[in-house]
Amino acid sequence: MYLRMARRFALETDKRLLAKAVWMLGVKGLRSVHRHKRRLKKGEFFPPFLYMSVINSCNLRCQGCWVDVAAKQHKIELDAATRTIEQAKEMGNSFFGILGGEPFMHKDLLTLFERHRDVYFQVFTNGHFITDDVAKRLRDCGNVTPLISVEGSEIISDTRRGRDGVYNQTMAGIEAALRNKLLVGVCTSVCKSNIDDLVTDKWVDRLIEMGVMYCWFHIYRPVGPEPNPQLALSSEEQRRVRQFVVDTRATKPIVVIDAYHDDAGNALCPAVTGFTHHVGPWGDIEPCPVIQLATESIHDDRPLKDTFNESTFLKDFRELTAGETRGCVIMERPDLLVELAEKHGARDTTARGGVIEELKNVSPRRSQYQPGDEIPERSLVYRWAKKYAFNDFGTYARHFDAQRYQDPDDKVDAPELVQIGEPSRR
Repeated sequence: MYLRMARRFALETDKRLLAKAVWMLGVKGLRSVHRHKRRLKKGEFFPPFLYMSVINSCNLRCQGCWVDVAAKQHKIELDAATRTIEQAKEMGNSFFGILGGEPFMHKDLLTLFERHRDVYFQVFTNGHFITDDVAKRLRDCGNVTPLISVEGSEIISDTRRGRDGVYNQTMAGIEAALRNKLLVGVCTSVCKSNIDDLVTDKWVDRLIEMGVMYCWFHIYRPVGPEPNPQLALSSEEQRRVRQFVVDTRATKPIVVIDAYHDDAGNALCPAVTGFTHHVGPWGDIEPCPVIQLATESIHDDRPLKDTFNESTFLKDFRELTAGETRGCVIMERPDLLVELAEKHGARDTTARGGVIEELKNVSPRRSQYQPGDEIPERSLVYRWAKKYAFNDFGTYARHFDAQRYQDPDDKVDAPELVQIGEPSRR
């Protein structure tokens, strides 16, 4: 399997792009994690990877979207984004995830990539703005990988994304990126309506045949102003996704990413472990994209190094959450986020201004933490990589108390926790 994967990378991508990915994402990325570990030993903090939502606007209206895509457009201006990236580079960072809205609606996005050719960017996109001209420019940059979202078959995808023709436009974007030999990934927010179509060998085999080099299966989070909780996976379905990811990694010549488990299958949250935090379209520094609360901003009059290191809100978020669950706090313990917001006077970072009420209305449910049902990695390569670069960095060992864990599945039959139209998970 590893030889087949190596052959694919050697023959199906631009060699210059592959070399830059290996150097900036691989070698320099591992260095960034190493520096993160050294900082933690000294009691200092700066996340080794940063995600930035550069714009709130989007051409789609997806179910469960937490971004104010229909609000007045707001974006991180080119100079502000440049300052943020430069300060992160000074801390050893070499990888940045770019989100939206739809990132390619930011008129200066390609200029940002061209300005920072010494770091690597992963762009979360629906693919609709990736034309041959855009793809050629990305290939010239050499430091960008588009991660294009596909949410199901044509009918399901169009329903999930809010209008007709979405699936075909997305596939056209994938094809344009592949024609230009980009390193292309495909991601899916797995939910009840697409799990049977996309969490399958048939779908992964199709991606391989197309020339896609990696895939990423997120778990649908019922958040935002219209959370659509009926789409959320049950505990059994989430275990099914985890098993599929582990098996695919060991048998298919395609890279499979996940952000929820260490090498032994223990659940973790990369925001809680400090592996990454998020910058929103208004410049607010949030724990992760779906937790829209903040007390600091990239626009504050102090170095980003000090902002991250001295943030009592982010520190308290990591420690309090790690003490209560190894899963997704917004799914399992939204009450903790309300408590943190009140304690620190955290501001609602949305245009709609309703995050606290949204959190109070969340019906707790299990996420990636499935105690007693851990599924360890089968692949030796993934096992080694996670042991070194993607683990809890001691966070849960220091803070997690299993006695304080409240299993949402134990409360699922309580009437106040079951929303109208939401099936029981029993």
